[in-house]
Amino acid sequence: MAIINTQLLDNIGTITFNNHEQRNVLSTALINEMMESIVALQKGKMRVLVIRALKGSKVWSAGHDVHELPLPGRDPLAYNDPLVTVLRSIQSLPIPVIAMIEGSVWGGACDLALSCDILIGSQSASFCMTPAKIGVPYNVSGILHFMNIMGVNFAKEMFFTAEPLSAEQAHKAGLLNHLVDEGSIESYTYDMAAKITRNSPLSIAVIKEQIRLLASAHPLSPLTFERVQGLRRTVYDSKDYEEGIKAFLEKRAPVFTGE
Repeated sequence: MAIINTQLLDNIGTITFNNHEQRNVLSTALINEMMESIVALQKGKMRVLVIRALKGSKVWSAGHDVHELPLPGRDPLAYNDPLVTVLRSIQSLPIPVIAMIEGSVWGGACDLALSCDILIGSQSASFCMTPAKIGVPYNVSGILHFMNIMGVNFAKEMFFTAEPLSAEQAHKAGLLNHLVDEGSIESYTYDMAAKITRNSPLSIAVIKEQIRLLASAHPLSPLTFERVQGLRRTVYDSKDYEEGIKAFLEKRAPVFTGE
């Protein structure tokens, strides 16, 4: 059975997560289906893409599949990791992408949602960034992404506490463009998508790419980049990283020692 549903109607493409039994975890299988669907929808003259879960879902997505994280000694979010690859694809897609958020969003799924251009959430939406709960060093581009959208101090709090932000807090922090009642989120989202389809697709594509390039215009010296990679390596080589994954799989609280 497909773990996502795909639809194209009036130049509006929709990708719906359909793996609620596994909380729409961003497994390699789900991401591969997403990538294939995006290619197919683009061939169908899609002008806007909506990414959503099934109506009324309690979990939009539980994020990166922890079962697929590599063992200690390997970067868990390397350049070619499937999750990182789909984030780049969404960010560089030459059409607007709208995340319609019902339910909780965890870990790497927060980065996926923030990779979309417009986020519309209901009161049931919440966002929790969990790498510190399992001892994972988040990647540089991902952290910069959060800083650009929500500011440095909000990003610090979100990463340090690993506690959920409610829909109201997410709206205040700038994660959500719009906070909408549960009963009207679908009509609100697709009304906005329809408005976008009536505007110039070429103009929108160029403006989106300009914004993407300007938002990432933060050059790092080779020395700084090497230092950042070295800092991250101390985490994914650590006992804490091994303990975090082991504890998650054993469904218990981790005991971190800072080693």
